[in-house]
Amino acid sequence: MVYTAKKCGIRFQPPVIIMIYQGEAKGKNCQHIMPVQNFSKFSDCSRAAEQLKYNPRHKVYLEGVSLQQLEKLFTFLKGFLRGQTLDQTMEQIQRETTINPEEDPNKLDDKELAKRKSTMDELFKKNQKKKDDPDFVYDIEIEFPQDEQLQACSWDAESDDEF
Repeated sequence: MVYTAKKCGIRFQPPVIIMIYQGEAKGKNCQHIMPVQNFSKFSDCSRAAEQLKYNPRHKVYLEGVSLQQLEKLFTFLKGFLRGQTLDQTMEQIQRETTINPEEDPNKLDDKELAKRKSTMDELFKKNQKKKDDPDFVYDIEIEFPQDEQLQACSWDAESDDEF
């Protein structure tokens, strides 16, 4: 059976993830409740999201939900368990999911680098133009203005003497 996710949210007391979906019978919305077990304020949100997404019991329902979205829900739950307000948790998520162009990725550990890459992939997919989009243009040619004189590079010049 194919399920189409419409909304996904979290309830803090008791901690559960709620998904509103549409089944094969179009027009009727259904609700699937997934209890969050063994999660504390010290738990890893990305690992909890992976465990939930690939749980055989919930896997069919969560096919259309990204790992990043599930990770954000677990981050909200973790913030609640730490005593943070929703605004503080939103600010924390905003800081973690924003790419800083001044940041040196060579200085990040593997886990942080993987987070940055997944954020960039998600941003790329969101901004990607597809053939089905109404403003899609197949072949775009852009003339860039030449403000300064182009400088010739010696290594780029072709010379037949070297061969």
